[in-house]
Amino acid sequence: METNSQEDEATTAWTVADTKDFTIQDEQKVGTLVAKAAGRVDGVNAREFQDALRSVITECNRTVVLDLARLTYISSAGLRVILLVAKMLQRRDGNLAVCSLSGPVSEVFKISGFDQIIQTYDSQTEAIAALTG
Repeated sequence: METNSQEDEATTAWTVADTKDFTIQDEQKVGTLVAKAAGRVDGVNAREFQDALRSVITECNRTVVLDLARLTYISSAGLRVILLVAKMLQRRDGNLAVCSLSGPVSEVFKISGFDQIIQTYDSQTEAIAALTG
């Protein structure tokens, strides 16, 4: 675990899940959990993706930003996981936003209409400001 403290922002980061297909890292920023996913999420590993996200969110506050900048592919099974996580947070009066979608992932979000269901932002900064502002 590495900790980086600045005047207005404390950040703690650690790797939660690391498989051959994807990695999730999470960190606390300004009272918001930022979970960064990298790699691929498909039908084969969607369950692991779901378990990793749930373990991160179970121990956090209710404001979560899912940063997908380094996610190269997501299938409908991965989208389903994001929807389940959003609903779980909603039941706890929490919020989920997704940010920094890579080109292929952004295309999947738009084609599926997911960008109309889940709040999406261009950057972490925008997502955090929208959820905490």
